[in-house]
Amino acid sequence: MRGKQYHQQLKLTAPWEKDAGYGRKLKTYRNHTKIIAQPGIVMKVLRRKRIVLFIAYILLLVLTMLNLANYKWTKEPQQCNHQMRSTTYHGRSDIRFLYRPSLAKKRQLVYVLTTWRSGSSFFGELFNQNPEVFFLYEPMWHIWQKLYPGDAVSLQGAARDMLSSLYRCDLSVFQLYNSPGGKNFTSLGLFGATLNKVVCSYPLCSAYRKEVVGMVDDKVCKKCPPQSLRLLEEECLKYSTIVIKGVRILDVNVLAPLMEDPSLDVKVVHLVRDPRAVANSRIKSRHGLIRENLQVVRSRDPKLRRIPFVDPNHKANKKDGSDYHSIGAMEVICDRTSRTLRTALNPPSWLKGKYMAVRYEDLVENPVKILRNIYRFANLTTNHDIELFALNMTGGSSSSSKPFIVSSRNATQAASAWRTVLSIQQIKQVEDYCHHSMAVLGYDRVRTAGEAKDLSKSLLTVSKL
Repeated sequence: MRGKQYHQQLKLTAPWEKDAGYGRKLKTYRNHTKIIAQPGIVMKVLRRKRIVLFIAYILLLVLTMLNLANYKWTKEPQQCNHQMRSTTYHGRSDIRFLYRPSLAKKRQLVYVLTTWRSGSSFFGELFNQNPEVFFLYEPMWHIWQKLYPGDAVSLQGAARDMLSSLYRCDLSVFQLYNSPGGKNFTSLGLFGATLNKVVCSYPLCSAYRKEVVGMVDDKVCKKCPPQSLRLLEEECLKYSTIVIKGVRILDVNVLAPLMEDPSLDVKVVHLVRDPRAVANSRIKSRHGLIRENLQVVRSRDPKLRRIPFVDPNHKANKKDGSDYHSIGAMEVICDRTSRTLRTALNPPSWLKGKYMAVRYEDLVENPVKILRNIYRFANLTTNHDIELFALNMTGGSSSSSKPFIVSSRNATQAASAWRTVLSIQQIKQVEDYCHHSMAVLGYDRVRTAGEAKDLSKSLLTVSKL
């Protein structure tokens, strides 16, 4: 009995039936006891939790996969077009390139703005010889050939659009000016390709090494295997500096949309030359410039009154017809040059710090100094070999060479050759067309034929730019 009573005394009230000191029983614990007493209910609750967790896991997995797919599409859109690479050629104008971060922001883009017979072929070689430069020579030639006989002014927009593509290393634009049914363009199909150090050097060809300074022999480069434009594009993307030299943009204002484009960093080097020397060289090269002369002359204003082309006492001949177009083109060229110079004298925001004028006469007189100034402007570094190249090309013994061929010559003597070749009537006509640009650039006019032929008197003064 005592043990039973002792056991009953020990069998106290269960903890969950006690209150917190107020003698009340907690009903919640009793309910919990009832749930535990029924395991079926517990299993149903656990099953529901597992189902909810499983559904949440599946949704999280789906969302993760969708996010990953969207990331790949944004960052690597070119993976969606593997099949296209083996068929029709597509350039960087394809929609997939809209999703690629612009690489051109890190590049220095330079356009050499000049005109025919201004020493531009030699000037372009100063960039072509630099191993850090991807250089293109007269790419807009293809536009003028395809759209002939379109006049020079009407072709300005097409030339600018081509530049916009080329500065982004999109060379597919050349296909727009291919002949119907013609073969796809190759590296050797570009104008001036057989003199281009990029096209004729490794990895596109083994004929030359890009870092070795020296003129390219076009006969050697013609033996290079033609490469696809895609390979040339890939090579273009490796360069931090792209330089394009052209004579078919007549006015720097045409380039305003490119220079205002925040994805491009375009600078303009404006190569100028005494327009009387340009006219003389155009006459000398008239057979090679027949089509270009006609296209430029077609842009002349028919309402303007002009001085006679030749002396009234002069007997006309067939040669005068060619000379007429050669000198007549100077009217359009100088008019557009004047527009460029007006803009440069009072530069808008898009041109400030991005324009540099170089007189050809100053370059051949002091090639190393001017070369260093040009390279500094283009964020390039010169070296002894390139400076020696500039000296040798301007300090030769000959006074002239075949048109359109870059060779060593006495460039200072060649720069003033017009003074003894042109007639006073031709000189006066050019000065009438170009008096504004001559005044800005520091080219004095002549009053008599004797003054023109007096080579002891310099006609160069200080440029206003």
